[in-house]
Amino acid sequence: MSSPDTRDTPTMPRWVIVTALVLVASNLRTLMASLPPLAETIRADLGLSNAWLGVLTTLPVLCMGLLAPVANQVARRTGPASAVGAGIGLVLVGVVVRGSGGGQVWSLYAGTLVAGAGIALAGTLLPGIVKTVFPAHRSGLGTGLTMMSMMGGAALASALAVPLAGALGGWSGSLLAWAPLAAVAGLVWIPVARYARRRAANQPAPEDVSHALPWRSITAWMLATYLTFQSWQFYSSLAWLAPTYEASGWSARDAGLLMSVFTGAQLVSGLLAPVLLDRRTDARVLLFGATLLGGLGEAGVWLAPDLAPWGWAVLVGAGQGACFALGLGLLVRYAATARDSARLTAMGFLVSYTIASAGPATMGAVRDATDGYAWLWALLALLAVPQLLAASRLRPDAARVGEAAEPVRT
Repeated sequence: MSSPDTRDTPTMPRWVIVTALVLVASNLRTLMASLPPLAETIRADLGLSNAWLGVLTTLPVLCMGLLAPVANQVARRTGPASAVGAGIGLVLVGVVVRGSGGGQVWSLYAGTLVAGAGIALAGTLLPGIVKTVFPAHRSGLGTGLTMMSMMGGAALASALAVPLAGALGGWSGSLLAWAPLAAVAGLVWIPVARYARRRAANQPAPEDVSHALPWRSITAWMLATYLTFQSWQFYSSLAWLAPTYEASGWSARDAGLLMSVFTGAQLVSGLLAPVLLDRRTDARVLLFGATLLGGLGEAGVWLAPDLAPWGWAVLVGAGQGACFALGLGLLVRYAATARDSARLTAMGFLVSYTIASAGPATMGAVRDATDGYAWLWALLALLAVPQLLAASRLRPDAARVGEAAEPVRT
């Protein structure tokens, strides 16, 4: 959020912007992470099938895919910071609708849809803002902080879901409890958005550059493919890890704690992996290691779920957290400018999240068809193979989006 001419604009300390960025990011996974520990209770209360229960995770992921190009266009017209502010506002509205409908089906799904649209708007634009705020050699740190706050919020949502339900009179009160976090993030982001608009007014008009999604970029397609398999595994694991162990006799509280371990492991790996990425020119070693780690955990839940459930949760969470964080870091690395990062992110999210949104519901249908969870986890473990193949194509000399070699279209 810098400008060549800032003489008429007071500066804002970078730590203030980073704090606001962290608060916004902390709201981008609570919607989905707060649901699985309550899934069995919600399913029983509302009479939902496992497939329809999976749709509650599918909806926000589908929004994150289909609305990624829309987020890019909104940012063109209002500025990225204002668009992020609008996104966190939608998250707040959606969380309130989801949790204040008296435990009705319509409010549960409608609120999830609205909040999902807000997550799409804010989440798509965060990598570009990270590229603007952090210098190139520290972009991994910025990505890591974003991931840490995102997964930290998810870990809290998973761990507190059942206790909050007990304290607030049911699962709808537990879901509503995350509205204040979104409200605080929105309030803190308002001065950042105003500051960004003032600085943008002092900048010269941008040159005529392409805003189109980089469909002709091989690098963009490899990243999108990698993120597709990663996202399918992550959101399916998020939706079904707790129900898998509840079906084995675990209490909802213990399943929620297992989910907090799953998301807590992501917090650590999500911070560490991008920092390591800053130190490596070739990201493939990190990509391979993280993918294999997550695949090993999924195989453990498949083949020996009761042998080391807490260990499997750590492996799946650490692997998937690192995989996603590395993907976010590469959305910054393989872009020439912040605008190009936004284009690359929009395309990557459009492809990956749109396809991966079918994951939770599809895996729920597999569970219904097989009357168990073994095949679900077997399929997730096997998806690590094509993810590895896509990662192998992300060479350090791959062309960046926005370089002269890329065809420019307006």
